[in-house]
Amino acid sequence: MEIGGKLDPAVIRRVQDSFDRQGLMAHLGAELAEIRAGQVTIHLPFRQELTQQHGYFHAGGTSSIADSAGGYAGYTLFPKGNAVLTVEFKLNLINPARGERLEAMGRVIKPGRTLTVCQLDVWGVDGVQRIHVATGMQTLISVKGDA
Repeated sequence: MEIGGKLDPAVIRRVQDSFDRQGLMAHLGAELAEIRAGQVTIHLPFRQELTQQHGYFHAGGTSSIADSAGGYAGYTLFPKGNAVLTVEFKLNLINPARGERLEAMGRVIKPGRTLTVCQLDVWGVDGVQRIHVATGMQTLISVKGDA
């Protein structure tokens, strides 16, 4: 399956259902924006409660949506009946995270039966301006059992 390609509606529902069960994503106000094969985008609208002391989005929110975007990107390629867990991830914060929302994209760069590697990128979006605020890598594991 081509990364970024269209998915079966059943896979999209499975990803959306799993995302909807995540308490942290709901608490943050994050939304699934796009679900494609091996590529998922999550938006996080700005709220004062998501900021650090200088008024930028806090790195905790930035890293949380990056981790989930990558996790669900991998999950789109996993067999039905398997769940996804993050094994590790590293995120470099390269610019202050600001704007009307953050946009995190996870993209599978090496799918596997057990371990999958993803590229993580986050942008601060303000109108038509997009600033790259974080980039990183993630390793996922496919485990038996729905999640």
